[in-house]
Amino acid sequence: MIEKGDYIVYIDESGDDNLNNIDPKYPIFVLNFCCFEITEYLNFVDPALKRFKFDYFGHDQIILHETDIRKSKEPFEFLETDKDLKDSFLSDLSEIIGNIPFTIVSVVIDKTELKSQYKKPFNPYELGLRFGLEKLTNFFLNVNQEGKEISFVFEKRGRNEDRDLEKEFFKICSKNEQFGYKQVDYSKMIYKLTFADKKSNSTGLQIADLIARPIGLNSLRPFQSNRAYSGISSKIYSNKEFPLKTKSLFPTEKNIRLGNTQSNLLASA
Repeated sequence: MIEKGDYIVYIDESGDDNLNNIDPKYPIFVLNFCCFEITEYLNFVDPALKRFKFDYFGHDQIILHETDIRKSKEPFEFLETDKDLKDSFLSDLSEIIGNIPFTIVSVVIDKTELKSQYKKPFNPYELGLRFGLEKLTNFFLNVNQEGKEISFVFEKRGRNEDRDLEKEFFKICSKNEQFGYKQVDYSKMIYKLTFADKKSNSTGLQIADLIARPIGLNSLRPFQSNRAYSGISSKIYSNKEFPLKTKSLFPTEKNIRLGNTQSNLLASA
């Protein structure tokens, strides 16, 4: 029997992978991998977020979606009318996400640069998968997960989309399908794909969703104050930005561990 791994990964994105109609205000695609140690997830992460929901809603059936919170959509319309309650809600949510233990591997694809630098660019989602799997495999090998089965949980997008994603996922993990100078020995890992319904109320998927946009905004405007990003920056194992901007002062890849700071997640624009 295959030994189960000690970690689980939840994935969500910010922006879209469309290269034909690029939004000039948000011309990027972010693929965000949130890696949790399973024991910590069961004992601390999941209970902490559920307690937050009970405190504010009286039940745990609320799905915390970044866009709905930011735009005060139902069931978060109270954020639009009660400033004190909004401040408390965002502060408490930020503190929880800042305190819970998990590791972030994120990939930011600049779609405008991708189109300008490559005649036949890869799909941004595919690039995000490739770069993310490379870094996660290195991470797992460093924490003694070789030969263990680790699940990757994606949100369902549709039968065809899920089938294509599964095909691409395992194609990337094949030794013959790698490209570039970095070669990853995926044979040392056992990866399992799982798709979750949007209504599954998965704690891990909600956290991955909540922090994807702050990572994207930090990439777009690195010198602008981003309180949401500050609260999660210490959890980043790898943040890869691709492709290298032609006239950029910033590195394409940030392997950083900043000091842990508290911030109001989602409070920044």
